[in-house]
Amino acid sequence: MPPVELTPEQARRTQLRAQGLLGRVATTRDGLGLRGDPGARRALGALRHLGAVQLDTISVLARSHELVAYARLGAVGRSSVEHAYWNGTAAFEYWSHAACVLPIEDWPLYAFRRRAYQRRGHHWHRAPEQASKDVLARLRAEGPLTATGLGGAKKGGEWFDRTDHKIAAEFLLATGEVVCTRRVGWRRVYDLAERAIPAGLRAVDLSDDECVATLVGRAGRALGVATRADLADYVRVRGDQVDTVIEATGLVPVSVTGWSNAWAHPDALGDLPRGRHRTSLLSPFDSLVWDRKRTQRMFAFDHRLEAYVPKDKRVHGYFTMPLLAGGRLIGRVDPAREGGTLVARKASLEPAAVNTRPKADRAITHLAEALREAAEWVGCHSVRVERLTPPALAAPLTAALT
Repeated sequence: MPPVELTPEQARRTQLRAQGLLGRVATTRDGLGLRGDPGARRALGALRHLGAVQLDTISVLARSHELVAYARLGAVGRSSVEHAYWNGTAAFEYWSHAACVLPIEDWPLYAFRRRAYQRRGHHWHRAPEQASKDVLARLRAEGPLTATGLGGAKKGGEWFDRTDHKIAAEFLLATGEVVCTRRVGWRRVYDLAERAIPAGLRAVDLSDDECVATLVGRAGRALGVATRADLADYVRVRGDQVDTVIEATGLVPVSVTGWSNAWAHPDALGDLPRGRHRTSLLSPFDSLVWDRKRTQRMFAFDHRLEAYVPKDKRVHGYFTMPLLAGGRLIGRVDPAREGGTLVARKASLEPAAVNTRPKADRAITHLAEALREAAEWVGCHSVRVERLTPPALAAPLTAALT
């Protein structure tokens, strides 16, 4: 039977729905300590829908993981997102696409990576063997501890100048002897996996191929339709590993004009995806856009994080957030907060989004809507746009905002 044929438009809408940005994201049904917090249950449902939410230390309007939930759920309480991720029972942190928060039930799926770190013998840096023994002994005797409680996160120098006990804790996290299911502020709370991970999950013993096959299948579900490279990037495995397990994933080959080696999740195929499109500013680390090549192919949008680019070389700004509206990426905003004001230090609209008067009017409406909603969500009472491209639309945007 020949593969199902999809147009790029169908593929784009399929991916938007799979990513929870077209239609409604289901609320999780089991409690896991969240029954008294409907917002947390919605946030956990979004996490399970995506499979992974990337973490990052940068906080402008909010931290990235909060922005991911907000983009899909609207004004869900930020405290509810924190509760969903770090209540100690529903999720854990580990290396997936990058450093991510993951549903607790996916613990067995990362055994292949934990074993790889064990064979490697270190994570980023090596720590004395005694430091690992000390960390485990302290956790057994005293219960969960932060890096500070274990002896300090830094030696006092640069951010990367970590103590031996911090390095040891990170290595034990990578190998699975230690786990993080809670944070205090932005500090990881380390605990023994034997204490924090349910015994039933720890008892599941999957081979490396079984782990990778399931994760690649989950990536296919989270993307709806994807290339070989998309699948590999979503869970950070190699392309040859995808090739080895693809027949065991349950994904089906599809043909998308201009693509090669594409697969889709069976549930994503059928009628053209329908539902309400979200209008929202996206975190630069949102899973819709975290793969630059996929973002370019799907949306003809050149997405780049410039936070680590020297200020004088930035094109769009420090923490540029793509603007999603009508199922397309139509612009960007580099936000900041000054007291009770959300400041768009620079906002820009894509040329294709403003090349006719009707399009420009719609784009301004969407941008104003996204700015107002984001301001309200973070507790700001006003919005100020310092620079807009194209500048001819500054006056209509000001009018739309007021």
